[in-house]
Amino acid sequence: MSYQIKELLLADGDSPFANWFGSLEAINAAKVRVAVSRMEQGNLSNVEWFRGIGEYKIDWGPGLRIYLGKDGLKIIILIGGGTKKRQQQDIDQALVLWEDYKRRKASTQKGK
Repeated sequence: MSYQIKELLLADGDSPFANWFGSLEAINAAKVRVAVSRMEQGNLSNVEWFRGIGEYKIDWGPGLRIYLGKDGLKIIILIGGGTKKRQQQDIDQALVLWEDYKRRKASTQKGK
């Protein structure tokens, strides 16, 4: 099963994932790009799911992490990223962003 990968956008159109990705050194960015490609192909073996979100662990350098959520069966939303060092703050932030995303999505669907 393959997935469509999208980035979570804030109400102002900003992407926390893109902001984080843009701050990475080239080799780390390449590792993240490979991880995202694997997810797109359906390989979620490196993802640990908890409290409604997933954490994709990349065992490299600072211990890169990608935070994601599933929207339905075929869409993965990239919430953000971080490192092992900031793991708890990054998880807390990802949970807040994911709840906000779900709330905004529900309110737009009600308006239709």
